[in-house]
Amino acid sequence: MPHDGQQMPAASNHILQDLLDLTAAALPAVDAVLATAKSALAAMVTEGGRVSAGHLETHQTAAHGFAWFATYAQSLHQMQNWATRLQAADKFGETEQLIHQIAFGEYLWQIYGGIQMNQGEVVRLQDIGLSQDDMRPLMVPAVTTLTQQGNTQAVRTRLVTLMQEQAANVTVGASGLDDELEMIREQFRRFSVEKVEPYAHDWHLKDELIPMEVITEMAELGVFGLTIPEEYGGFGLSKASMCVVSEELSRGYIGVGSLGTRSEIAAELILCGGTDAQKEKWLPGLASAEILPTAVFTEPNTGSDLGSLRTRARKEGDDWIISGNKTWITHAARTHVMTVLARTIPDTDNYKGLSMFLAEKTPGTDEDPWQDPGISGGEIEVLGYRGMKEYTLNFDDFKVKGENLLGEKEGQGFKQLMQTFESARIQTAARAIGVAQSALDEGMRYAQDRKQFGKPLIAFPRVSGKLAMMAVEIMVARQLTYFSANEKDNDRRCDLEAGMAKLLGARVAWACADNALQIHGGNGFALEYKISRILCDARILNIFEGAAEIQAQVIARRLLD
Repeated sequence: MPHDGQQMPAASNHILQDLLDLTAAALPAVDAVLATAKSALAAMVTEGGRVSAGHLETHQTAAHGFAWFATYAQSLHQMQNWATRLQAADKFGETEQLIHQIAFGEYLWQIYGGIQMNQGEVVRLQDIGLSQDDMRPLMVPAVTTLTQQGNTQAVRTRLVTLMQEQAANVTVGASGLDDELEMIREQFRRFSVEKVEPYAHDWHLKDELIPMEVITEMAELGVFGLTIPEEYGGFGLSKASMCVVSEELSRGYIGVGSLGTRSEIAAELILCGGTDAQKEKWLPGLASAEILPTAVFTEPNTGSDLGSLRTRARKEGDDWIISGNKTWITHAARTHVMTVLARTIPDTDNYKGLSMFLAEKTPGTDEDPWQDPGISGGEIEVLGYRGMKEYTLNFDDFKVKGENLLGEKEGQGFKQLMQTFESARIQTAARAIGVAQSALDEGMRYAQDRKQFGKPLIAFPRVSGKLAMMAVEIMVARQLTYFSANEKDNDRRCDLEAGMAKLLGARVAWACADNALQIHGGNGFALEYKISRILCDARILNIFEGAAEIQAQVIARRLLD
């Protein structure tokens, strides 16, 4: 390990093995302190042998801090797994080594000194109830060496030098995925560069819907049927492939990367909870994009509290009649089917009274977005994430066919929705990586081109340091996301891992966008520069698919159960 001021030597097997041994030796210390933190938190929030919701709320900062600590611990484990796999494949070169050691150096220091939950909130181990003695396991030589030497200015500068030399590479550092998935990445990177990036900023500035021609081309590439089984017209590919596609499309424009989310959620709902007839009816059209779906869950006064939804559906003959108001409905106007969560069991005020519907509608136009009786709505003007538009929806005796009650069972709506959360959050984490990567692309380009005081911005240490940390944290978030996708692909429960990937990925996307805009200086605040859009797009990632606070709460609760 080089000292500050020394140039990183050329990679050798001996140096690489020393680094991997060092990072491996640091992990037991992290795990030991995490176990102590869990016990400390459990003592605060447990009553009568069970977690108390009231105590958990009282000690919310401690609980959320513990969730972040656990996310960091899992991230370091996945970085170690990534590095070990690359070394075994003889792909752990100098760039990867630098990323690995910086990640360990930074995250170990944050664990000991304060984890950055966001720009204004730092959680420290003492906030979770730990004493200095409890933190003493972190004083082992491996942790000390990595925190002192892993993330120095010299190391960050060297990484950025390599990043400039390897500018043609699709990612900074080897992803660790197999060749087939990297071929998929390259295919969608080309599509994004040719068909999305040149137009995305104009779509954003004009607040236009993504053109149907682009959606048609995406359908031809298989975006919407990526993970739908072949028997229903899809490709039957892995969630890992979904991650790669989502990354590269979102790197071009988050709106394009998010188009697939609608189909992913709808298909997952139908695959997990639909009848055979519903699968046959809906899945082939979703796979081909002949059917465009939208998710209709959120209400004006509920947010993340879905158990208090007030939209109701009553039975009328064989059909259902829906009445109520929904909000933040993405891509609502020109879609063909709405997955609507509504209360069908009277006199309930919790999750058990909710049912899910596959509500058919006529696609609207810009001039006439709502063409069916019983439905109306209005557009919500937003800062970013504009390519599909956001809407309020009003149901006034809107009719849904009886056969379109998902699974033909009442009271299963929330359970059915919960089954989609893993895939949705994995996909959202991948979108966050794409947005973060687009911020790095713009930051690098500007830092190389813009000259101040006789040299390019990238020559200044604090500028290159920002770029280095972007690359490192993108890789950390990427590996955590791929891990959760792999767990899903192997039919293992991964709501915890998916939640961690989404939590970290969203913070990384915002940090990358904010730092890239800072590199642009005043120009970054001008609408004509892409980074202004990327900043707006990045901000939503900490809110939708589970706000960061809700995500941390869920993670903490899962770990305590």
